[in-house]
Amino acid sequence: MSKSFSDLFGRDPEVRADAPGRVNLIGEHTDYSGGFVLPLAIPQRTRVELAAREDNLVRAWSENMQRHEIEEYRLGEENPVRGWLDYVQGVTQAARRAGHALQGFDLRVTSDVPLGGGLSSSAALEVSLLRALREAFHLKMDDVEIARFGQKAENDFVGAPVGIMDQMASSLADETTALFLDTRHLSYEKVPLPAGAELVVINSGISHSNVKGEYRVRRQECEHAAELLRVPQLRDLSKQDLWRLTSLPEPLDRRARHVITENARVRCAVSAMQENDLPRLGKLLYASHEPLRDDYEVSIPEIDRLVELAGEEPDVYGARITGGGFGGSIVILARHGTGRAIGERIVARYEDEMGEDGTVLVPAP
Repeated sequence: MSKSFSDLFGRDPEVRADAPGRVNLIGEHTDYSGGFVLPLAIPQRTRVELAAREDNLVRAWSENMQRHEIEEYRLGEENPVRGWLDYVQGVTQAARRAGHALQGFDLRVTSDVPLGGGLSSSAALEVSLLRALREAFHLKMDDVEIARFGQKAENDFVGAPVGIMDQMASSLADETTALFLDTRHLSYEKVPLPAGAELVVINSGISHSNVKGEYRVRRQECEHAAELLRVPQLRDLSKQDLWRLTSLPEPLDRRARHVITENARVRCAVSAMQENDLPRLGKLLYASHEPLRDDYEVSIPEIDRLVELAGEEPDVYGARITGGGFGGSIVILARHGTGRAIGERIVARYEDEMGEDGTVLVPAP
């Protein structure tokens, strides 16, 4: 049951802030290798309300958690509890260690970004909270620094070995312009989605997690491959270097092949968008899904079936898994004005065949 800020804390909030989830059009599992990505914001957002306190106590409540209780900790005494509060604690620890002066605060969180949907619900929380803290305590941090603190919270406190794409997208992207991001240098360019295109995002209903399991293994495999190839990161290799992968053991050769070719696909996708070449862009999406399924092995049968169903729609240019994988969502590039109907048809067939509850998130109803 939802409670207002005043119901929870006996006063009104002083600051309100929000941040979007994101969908990655192309460029998957490249950011932690210093590569290129192309995300956009989605309509779903995380919203926070905050009021400063005179002490160092943080009291926080989330509408989206099953335990509708106020949770507490003190600044300087952050300690992982293996729950949603760790993202809040990680943010305050990262900001304080960088020299930003914080006081305690009361916090209310609501969100319609699906948890475990591969659409960056954690980054949306981190960025919205950092925006609120920046306003409440007059902190001098720009939008790129906000992304850095969000990533640091996940890496160092939560224990999720994520790259910086999610936080950069949540902090800087919008719904109609893709963020062509170089994740090594954090340089970026905004590339408008062609007017004749529409994105469709379908949540498979199967949750994933970046904190544990195979996501961490994939990052370790990429780092090991780069070490064996004697380069700082796989980003430092191009398609002309693919012959070198024959020296790598299985499955490192396939992991590296995906990252190298995916970086090339991102650059080609930017060119296709700038040239308004939607058929070419769609083929790149399909070409991205195949190695994510076969070489990188982060897809699952339910996701593959969603992509196949999208391919049977005449107004679809391309589709692929999006996000960390092992569940989550797909992104579809469709002819403008057809997206909602396409998404609903695909979900109906998917639920009938696979027995899972799919959801069309974009376009919004």
